[in-house]
Order: sequence, then structure tokens, then C-alpha cells
Amino acid sequence: MRDDLVADDLWERVAPLLPPAPERRRRHPGRLRVPDRAALAGIMYVLRTGVAWRDVPAETVGCSGVTAWRRLHDWTEVGVWPRLHAALLAELRRADSLDLDDCSVDGSPVRALKGGITSAPRPSPRARPGSKHHLIVDRHGTPLAVTLTGGNRHDITQLLPLLDVIPPIRGRRGRPRRKPRRLYAHRGYDFDKYRRLLWKRGIKPLIARRGVANGSGLGKVRWVVERPFAWLHQFKRLRIRYERRADLHQGLLEPACSLICLRRLRTS
Repeated sequence: MRDDLVADDLWERVAPLLPPAPERRRRHPGRLRVPDRAALAGIMYVLRTGVAWRDVPAETVGCSGVTAWRRLHDWTEVGVWPRLHAALLAELRRADSLDLDDCSVDGSPVRALKGGITSAPRPSPRARPGSKHHLIVDRHGTPLAVTLTGGNRHDITQLLPLLDVIPPIRGRRGRPRRKPRRLYAHRGYDFDKYRRLLWKRGIKPLIARRGVANGSGLGKVRWVVERPFAWLHQFKRLRIRYERRADLHQGLLEPACSLICLRRLRTS
């Protein structure tokens, strides 16, 4: 197994979250189960290189692509990835490397080659099927939550769902944090209805107004959320949506966010 695919610090955080392996049958036990670390290496290989599952080099990675896909399915179903992300966010907050006072939100379209429930033609002349990644980040660009929708869904439709899926972030004494104090967004989120809903949640909306010249005002802080999209799409499997099932694509988005958090934790 390639050690660079699953570093020790990543494995130490993932291993306690994995479900226990099923007991082997006494009679006709079959082949030995592939170790979880090798299966995780297969998932990381696909996430980083973007190859098809059937093309995973089992001799190099230590796990076949089919086995890696099955573990991704099983671990996604039991909620391993959200718990890993929440644990890393808590570590960042404990290290004083997470700033939840100022957050930013945005969406980014991606092509969806195989369609799927959350895929729909994008509003373009060619009308290719596509999806959208919606992301909310802290002041430093650390991803707090990510969701997946069809390509024809407006960004504003995911504003409240993104806030709802931010995990309770521990790491300090007192109540865990679940919401920012101020939320930045571009003019696509310029709806008074949603401003009122944010105020009701105790969040100050800092949303650019339509008609304001580009490059002025709140437009200067958009790079905070655009940079994490570039980090996400460095994982080649996320540049184009190949998974027909939305839960499996979400199951790749969330560990990618965790890896971004882990990188920041290593440098904090």
C-alpha cells in the first residue's frame, strides 16, 4: 500500500470512526477481508487522480477499485465522513485556527456525465446535465459544510440548508458553535426575504446589492470562498461528477473537505 495516500495522522483520526468488521464465518470463511486502511487508500487514490474505480491499480494501492467503492458506500451510509469533518473542525478551533465570526458562501457548477437525481440541465444554450457544489467557509477559507444540488438550482436555495448542516463545532469550553456572526455573499444572494431569515437566526447578512459596480464593496472578499473551490477541484474526481448516486458523490466531497482541514491543521 502506498503510504502517501493515507498518512498516519489521517488514519489515526479515521480509524476510530469506522464500523467494526463483520465476523468471519467458521466454515467456508472465504478470502481474507481487505484491511480498512488499504480500502481508504483506494478511495483516496480515486479522489486525487480521478481514475475510474475499475482502473485502480490493486498491486500499487493494495485494494481493488470494487472493494474501495463498496467501503465508500458502507462508510457513507453510517456517516463516517461528517463525523471526521466535525472532529477536524473541533481540532482547528482548539488550535485557534478557525474563525467563525466571518463566513462566506458560494456555489460552483460542475459537469455531471452520468446524470443522477440531483443533476439537471444548466441554464445554457447547450443545456448539458450538471450539478452544483455549494460551500460555506470561515474567514480563512476552511470549509465548514458542503452540499450537492442540480445544476439548475439557484445558489440562494442552499443558503439555509448549508447553515443547517454545519456541525456543532467543539474545541473550547462552553457551547459548541453552529453559526457565524456575519455572513458574506455575492449579489446572487440579494433577496430581502433571506436577509430577514438570517437576522432571525442571529446572523448579520453582508450581501452585495444588485446594481453595485463590480470590484467594489463586498466583491473584494469573494476570494475567501473562491479559493476553497480551487482546493476542492484539485481533487480530480470532483472536477466532473461521475457518480450517478448523489450520496456517493457527497461521500467524496466530505472527505475532500476533511483533507483541506487536515492540511490547515498541519500548518497551524
